[in-house]
Amino acid sequence: MAVALVVVAAGVSLGLWMATGGDGGSAAPEARSSQGRTAAPTPSPSRSYALSEAPRTIPAVRDHTPARGPGWQPEDGNRVVVDDPALADEGRLVAGELGLTYAGEKNDDRAGDLRLTLGGDKKANPESYVMTVRDGRVEISGSADAGVFYGTRTLKQEVHDGGTAPEGVVRDEPAKAQRGFMLDIARKNFTAGWIEDRVRELGDLKFNQLGLHFSDDQGFRIESDSHPEIVSRQHLTKAQVRKIVELAESRHITVVPEIDSPGHLGAVLDAHPDLQLRTAQGSAVQGAIDISKAESAEIVDDLLNEYAGLFPGRPWHLGGDEYQALVRSDPEASFPQLAAAARDKYGSGATVADLTTGWLNDRAATVRENQRTPRAWNDGFFRGTSVKAGKDIEVAYWTGKEIGAREPAEYLSAGRKVINYNDEFLYYVLGEPQTFVYPTGQRIYEQWTPRVLRGTAAVPERYDGQILGGSFAVWCDLANSQTEDQVAAGIRMPLRATVQKLWDPGEPQLSWTEFRALANRLD
Repeated sequence: MAVALVVVAAGVSLGLWMATGGDGGSAAPEARSSQGRTAAPTPSPSRSYALSEAPRTIPAVRDHTPARGPGWQPEDGNRVVVDDPALADEGRLVAGELGLTYAGEKNDDRAGDLRLTLGGDKKANPESYVMTVRDGRVEISGSADAGVFYGTRTLKQEVHDGGTAPEGVVRDEPAKAQRGFMLDIARKNFTAGWIEDRVRELGDLKFNQLGLHFSDDQGFRIESDSHPEIVSRQHLTKAQVRKIVELAESRHITVVPEIDSPGHLGAVLDAHPDLQLRTAQGSAVQGAIDISKAESAEIVDDLLNEYAGLFPGRPWHLGGDEYQALVRSDPEASFPQLAAAARDKYGSGATVADLTTGWLNDRAATVRENQRTPRAWNDGFFRGTSVKAGKDIEVAYWTGKEIGAREPAEYLSAGRKVINYNDEFLYYVLGEPQTFVYPTGQRIYEQWTPRVLRGTAAVPERYDGQILGGSFAVWCDLANSQTEDQVAAGIRMPLRATVQKLWDPGEPQLSWTEFRALANRLD
């Protein structure tokens, strides 16, 4: 089997795509027709067509078997047909995007058809797909609807702006199962329409997670029925969130909510000042809730249970970072109420760090009861505590700057699963406070891989299987530093570079200059 060079592409502008490709050709020997249909006869190879070239897409396809033939372009009257009613949504979407007719379930073959099928190896990666272009038709098959959807994204890019899907067979799948974009809507109010635009962009780029950090010191941005008193004036209604979630689901994107605790709860505490953590001298601690009080757990659990009905996906981000009680040199002396609560709950030698770990475990238990998988920031895990964080709590590794910072390998060697949020490469912090600078697509493209969890050094390859994926993040520390449009423009190339490295962490075939040029052509 001849394997074409893997190529990288970048740049998508909300549904506008193109791709370059060589001339098409006759069917590759690996191409197969769907069961239950009579395949059209395969013509003998023609010398009138050059051997096809691999498509240039975002992310780059991982394997292309070239062939000779004219390739495929969408034309008026062409049909999108499916072999399974489960693919109706994917079929209608791509038909509308390419100006084709959605014909539903059909067993006959017609010239120009785009056929979507389910089948093949049921043990295959559910996000993998095979796309066969031959005889003026296209077939996209996968073991699950997600893979078929990604095949339609590849095709959409190939034919953008008059391009041709090259003859031959594409076999493609992602290296990492979690490919995310996280958005801080707590510090900065983003409109529902802007978020929906990002969902469409992410879907075409083959991202599959959208994180929403919607509670922090500066705001609580989603309507609440259980605690309406905490909601900021500017916020998303539940109806708007449902629309975002439904749009995301149609693009095979899971929306991952985050209510950060026990720190970053300033908006909640503004309405409940009696729950704010105070020092032994009575000074209030910004954003920190008093975890020695039963009412603190009750209000956070109320919110976790309420929003479980709004966000149906399994992942749930619990935060856990930057609890200010633990930045003091002697937390037990500074917060005697926390020290007493720790001893009462966990024994005479227990510390404030034990109590904080217990808080994380209790919140994880709440989301588990809602069939969710918990994750927390790496600085919400502590060394040397008698209370250990639940083994199933995934580590969102973002920094190595916290007090008592630990190398990523320490989490990995303990068997934990990790998601890469490396703040050196993947943090777009509005206003560039402290030491942050806006990340560039070029730096991500040339220097970062999912194994680069902290700084610029990669962890050993033996840990690769424990790294579930990664997420590019927008944080709005200085919210007015950029408009929504400026944020969208600023993250455009970093998003494309990030998903390329999550889909295939190997050395890209295109240079950065070529990658950027392709991105511009795809807009």
